[in-house]
Amino acid sequence: MFAFDRIPNPTLGMAGLEAQLSEEERAIQEVAHRFAEEVMRPIGRKLDHMTPDEVVAAGSPLWDYVRQMKEIGLLDLQAVGAMSSEQKARMLPLIFEELGWGDPGLAIFSLATAFPAFAAYMSGDPELIDRFGNGIGCWVGTQPDRGSDLGDIQATQVHPGTKQGRGNLFAKVVGDEVVITGQCSAWVSGAPVATSGFVFCQCDYGDGLWNDQGGLNYIAALVPFDKGVTKGKPLDKIGQRPLPQGEIYFNDVVIPKKYVIAGQDTAHGAFFGALTFANMEMALTFTGVARAAFEHALAYAHERKQGGTQLINHQSVRARLFDMWRKVESARAIAHRVVNYNYGPNGPHVLGSITSKTYVTQAAFEVANEALQMFGGNGLTKEYPLEKIFRDARAALIEDGENNLLSLVGGSWLSTWYKQQHGL
Repeated sequence: MFAFDRIPNPTLGMAGLEAQLSEEERAIQEVAHRFAEEVMRPIGRKLDHMTPDEVVAAGSPLWDYVRQMKEIGLLDLQAVGAMSSEQKARMLPLIFEELGWGDPGLAIFSLATAFPAFAAYMSGDPELIDRFGNGIGCWVGTQPDRGSDLGDIQATQVHPGTKQGRGNLFAKVVGDEVVITGQCSAWVSGAPVATSGFVFCQCDYGDGLWNDQGGLNYIAALVPFDKGVTKGKPLDKIGQRPLPQGEIYFNDVVIPKKYVIAGQDTAHGAFFGALTFANMEMALTFTGVARAAFEHALAYAHERKQGGTQLINHQSVRARLFDMWRKVESARAIAHRVVNYNYGPNGPHVLGSITSKTYVTQAAFEVANEALQMFGGNGLTKEYPLEKIFRDARAALIEDGENNLLSLVGGSWLSTWYKQQHGL
């Protein structure tokens, strides 16, 4: 039982129903929030109105963002790497929610362009760290003719009697070298400005591309973009326009085997790990997007008059606001729960990350949609922030794995767990 001498107003933190944060956690949250508000939102709005070519051009506000993000050190790889699992589980949710609240495209840009550096540092190889540990990179995985097959790395969704498509980008091991040929899709984040890539593609190790399950053999390698690499035009899209994306062409690019991070026996695990982290981060980021949409709607409801009074005085409006609120809180709860799972003794696992990514991005889209509806015609105009948030949230339902395909993969993992538990 709880007892009160008087009925108090609720005490809410920056991120809603917050439990006690430590002094250090509160300080990091406030730094991230201030950066999101003062740097990310203004730059994100500018970039959203620019053409894709203008976004990546010299002198673009994008480079001011890159400089300031580096200066503030919120995503410093060495600092994050030095954290314990418990610290990561506490700190990363605070940081990524605020960055998503600021601008999800820019938040994802900072993470996606660090993938080669992450892989280099995790290898522990000084040569790789020196070669790939700095600069702007990208994570090359998706291909034009393969769509969501990449998300089904274990080929659990392959139709009986068939096999996954060959795709457009493949590697071949030749002696002590690897030759990479073909193109990735136009959805590779950071590609137009990247100087290297963490490339994940199908590979012929000498016995063909396909394995016995109808899936493909893969390789994960660090690839510099200085020789044999060309790029297409930056992608023009409706959402997350501050995030430059584009295709890359590999013209018989030769790299030494030393640059291979994961080979035939370990490449599936490498992608599994990358997707597990990426989906987890998407959930944290788009919790911030959902919160931003809700906060704009809450403020507007107290400002806008309709029917002779502020919107907030109408019962239906209060009910709709509360529905948005509980979706934001539920999104944050599952996002934090999965982070704790992934950095706990039973994790990490892609099942948890898929659970949070699909739920949170759907919730963010629904909250953004309802918030835009509350703004009425104003919500459709670029003068107000909701139309951009709506577009950004819509893109997340496909980004880092289309939600329906991810749900199929998640369902397969639940079945695998059940069969193991019951000896089936």
